[in-house]
Amino acid sequence: MSREMTGARMVVEALRDQGVDTVFGYPGGAVLPIYDEIFQQNDITHVLVRHEQGAVHMAEGYARATGKPGVVLVTSGPGATNAVTGLTDALLDSIPIVVLSGQVPTFMIGTDGFQEADTVGITRPCTKHNWLVKDTNKLAETIHKGFHVATTGRPGPVLIDIPKDVQFATGQYFSPDELASDRYQPIRKGDIQAITRLVELIEQAERPVLYTGGGVINSGPHASALLRELADTAGFPVTSTLMGLGAYPASAPNWIGMLGMHGLYEANLAMHGCDLMINIGARFDDRITGRIADFSPNSIKAHIDIDPSSINKVIQVDIPILGDVGEVLKDVLDVWKSRGSKTNKAALGKWWEQIEGWKAKNCLFYRNSETIIKPQYALQRLEALTKGHDRYITTEVGQHQMWAAQFLHFDEPNRWMTSGGLGTMGYGLPASLGVQMAHPEALVINVAGDASWLMNMQEMGTAVQFRLPVKQFILNNERLGMVRQWQQLLHGERYSQSWSDSLPDFVKLAEAFGCKGAQVRDPRDLDAAIQEMIAYDGPYILDVLVEKHENCFPMIPSGKPHNEMLLGEADTQGAIKADGAVLV
Repeated sequence: MSREMTGARMVVEALRDQGVDTVFGYPGGAVLPIYDEIFQQNDITHVLVRHEQGAVHMAEGYARATGKPGVVLVTSGPGATNAVTGLTDALLDSIPIVVLSGQVPTFMIGTDGFQEADTVGITRPCTKHNWLVKDTNKLAETIHKGFHVATTGRPGPVLIDIPKDVQFATGQYFSPDELASDRYQPIRKGDIQAITRLVELIEQAERPVLYTGGGVINSGPHASALLRELADTAGFPVTSTLMGLGAYPASAPNWIGMLGMHGLYEANLAMHGCDLMINIGARFDDRITGRIADFSPNSIKAHIDIDPSSINKVIQVDIPILGDVGEVLKDVLDVWKSRGSKTNKAALGKWWEQIEGWKAKNCLFYRNSETIIKPQYALQRLEALTKGHDRYITTEVGQHQMWAAQFLHFDEPNRWMTSGGLGTMGYGLPASLGVQMAHPEALVINVAGDASWLMNMQEMGTAVQFRLPVKQFILNNERLGMVRQWQQLLHGERYSQSWSDSLPDFVKLAEAFGCKGAQVRDPRDLDAAIQEMIAYDGPYILDVLVEKHENCFPMIPSGKPHNEMLLGEADTQGAIKADGAVLV
């Protein structure tokens, strides 16, 4: 039965009915009635952030690590506009979040009132959908609809703008079960004729590649399990986008690494030379495709995606299959098995011989040093010392992000949180807090660069307040590393504004926030420093001083095809150690 209550109480009741246990937010005048209701209950934990951008990134980390929608509460005006970067980040990376924003009273809308902004207008391009609620009787229905839209089909962010008088007014509350099913019901089952055609190609393919993306992870753990069954049973190589890491185990035999601008040599050449490309839950992002005219030029292309707007938007495909990745993969396996699970084994054997030849190039080769910590070495040691833990990794954006994708390995989905589409510096620290809130007993590490980490460093206050033992692993090169690399390679070594000349002392900064910090600069001390960071039972900042001018390879220069990669020292490598490094 419906119940009568204030709009503010409806918000809390709706969140409770949606199974929400955590809200990330920052109070202000336009949402004080909601905060008053939050104060009077104990079912939902509110995490007080230091900046609204941080709140949305925390919600993204929470959502990515759990598969559940992240929830944000912000005030009107600057509270809402500060959330725009996080909303856009979530939109591009298909992360389900629900942002509740306060608004000036309905009778003041359009008068340029204090802390008024056209929040719905501002956020329309960066949300999956948004609403301005002017009737308290429609508030509960709108919130429930918001959760449905955020989590159904291709996930994404939604925003619900709630004027202050709507929060004070009384209306009828309805639970999700009391409301009619929402009309937004994307197609989940793929066309069986297209699936059968794809199975026929799977049976015949000589040089196939499974190109996987974040859609596999968004579909749920069952989709990752089905992907592994298909890849392992068929014997097909698997590559992934940045957002898809962990959907297929990095330790599994058919894994050939990440592809794209900083992807592996073997993955990019396999994509370039394949005769059957099966895109599973990826969107043909420009970091992946390179020059479109030369992208995988001789392949038959299939694309499985739940978002119809993603199909044929960038790359024209031969077999479009609209549907949920998990549902489609199940049908693909069922049809394939019913036909005898056949593949072209002789041709596949030759294809794997070719791929193994490319792997022998050792594209992640670098020359290690006995006196300076190379960033690649730092991540290799982080991988070695943490892989046995219940570990989650977030990153900031830049060179360190790409090195982390190359040198850290994930055998499960939802363990890797990074900003892919928008490339948002400042994402990693708050995202790590959201992950830690979701998994309080886990080891959560944010791999950061000094410049990117500073963009939302204020959230260390949140970490300390809520006793979140997140580890900040800062690869400090005193540079805007990726900007400097591009300036070196593409702009005549004119290093315009890519130096950080007045960095803080990160150890003293940690102490100022009330947590623990340490600095390491000698490779011989690195293992002990990492082990101390892991063992510490609170928030920790480890400042790792690394080689200042190291470049991230492989690299496909902008506008080039997959078979034109810069490999750096991998082209001139000497004797290779077991860890892929060479001492000089």
